[in-house]
Amino acid sequence: MIALLVLIPLASALAVLLMPQERQEEIRKITFFSCLATFFISVFVFLSYSAASGGVQFEISRPWVESLGIRYHAGVDGISAVMILLHGLVSFSGAMVSRSIKERVKEYSIFFLILVASIFGVFTSLDMFFLYFFYEMAVIPMYPLIGVWGSKNKEYATMKLTLFITGGAVLSLVGILTLYQAAGLQSFDLIALQEHFAASPLPAATQQWLAALLIFGFGVIASLWPTHSWSPIGYAAAPSAVSMLHAGVLKKLGPYLMIRLALTLVPEGTKFWMPIVAGLSVVNILYAGYCAMVQKDLKFIIGFSSVSHMGYVLLGLACLNQTGVSGAVLLMFSHGVMAASAFALIGFIYDQTHTRMVDELGGGLGNRIPFVAVCFVMTAMASSGLPGFSNFIAEIMIFFGAWQKYPWPTLAAVFGILVTAVYLLRLVKNVFYGKEKVSWPALKDAQGLAQKTPFVLLLAALLVFGFFPNLLVRNIDAGVKHLIAKNPSIFEVTP
Repeated sequence: MIALLVLIPLASALAVLLMPQERQEEIRKITFFSCLATFFISVFVFLSYSAASGGVQFEISRPWVESLGIRYHAGVDGISAVMILLHGLVSFSGAMVSRSIKERVKEYSIFFLILVASIFGVFTSLDMFFLYFFYEMAVIPMYPLIGVWGSKNKEYATMKLTLFITGGAVLSLVGILTLYQAAGLQSFDLIALQEHFAASPLPAATQQWLAALLIFGFGVIASLWPTHSWSPIGYAAAPSAVSMLHAGVLKKLGPYLMIRLALTLVPEGTKFWMPIVAGLSVVNILYAGYCAMVQKDLKFIIGFSSVSHMGYVLLGLACLNQTGVSGAVLLMFSHGVMAASAFALIGFIYDQTHTRMVDELGGGLGNRIPFVAVCFVMTAMASSGLPGFSNFIAEIMIFFGAWQKYPWPTLAAVFGILVTAVYLLRLVKNVFYGKEKVSWPALKDAQGLAQKTPFVLLLAALLVFGFFPNLLVRNIDAGVKHLIAKNPSIFEVTP
């Protein structure tokens, strides 16, 4: 079942490759139904995962290069089940938003489907080789998707994004190959490596430098300060659907891989670096938040906001307790959905006005596009941590977990909520309220299911899991408890 999450988009990309460029409507339908199928599978996997049983489920293991110990080993635990649901939801919404692409639809669809398949590959892989393979494979489509179909400064944004993420990936690759060699098992299998290092842990000094390679290597894609600068400009230049996947899912690969590799294979080394990560995460929260306050471009505001919110995720991971880590994973989901909604709404406005500048939009747009305005206000409230949205529960869990270990950084992080409220409420006021200062005669509200469904679907997820967070938390806790059971020495018990 979970292999289909990778195979369906790849097979669809191959089908689109063999089709003539002129059959744009058929190409759009293949992309749409491919993402719809993976969305349904992701929902099925999420609902079918047994939190009571825990551990890895839906497991597949097939030999690939046996001489090197490489197998296609895939499976789902409680954490990856939630991430798979996130990706299924965001990629399906992105496929619907992609109807705004009018040029070179064939090539765009091929790269978009490869990106979708690659991210699913990361969330399902239990073999270090395939985990890294799919991670790198996810970066490749970003170059043409932004470089060809992007907007202002797309060449600079594409090059900067690629160099930063590839640089971080190289650091991580050194750590992965060293772990493979140090184990002496002739295997990349994550479960086998975890059992081996649990029984025969590496020396503390070795763990520390290996953990540094993994944490700060994957920290680049998580926009950990000071390696964050590629991120906002990447969001701003990318087309709407790519911004949705970039902010909503791709960025979450960083903390996910920290959990999957650093926490499980070099736990003592990870524990050594987490106080530093906690400090840097607070810089993320406040510095990026203040940067968002002075931006005039809608995408840059949400882009810096995304960098700021990733600071909360990293702070939760740095807690090394069940409450904090579970809150971090829940915020990965909640922020992913919220960011996807925000970029989809900005894309809808930009496609009609051809500007993202707050001053040029002139305010009063809520009178012309009330449905989009309501959706944007709800998205802003979710980002601000308003009770009723799942972001609120996630941030509360992170603060409770962090307070026990890092009280002063936690106080600074709480102040970040105020900063978030300032720039988002100001954005909403200046764009959607007041009298219209600029006339947009061609501006139309979202109409019909095709245009409204992505926004409704994303916001409904935030509300459903906001009122019933245990639907997500029970799976997340199952995955985190498994981590704690395997590495009890580095986790702190929380009441």
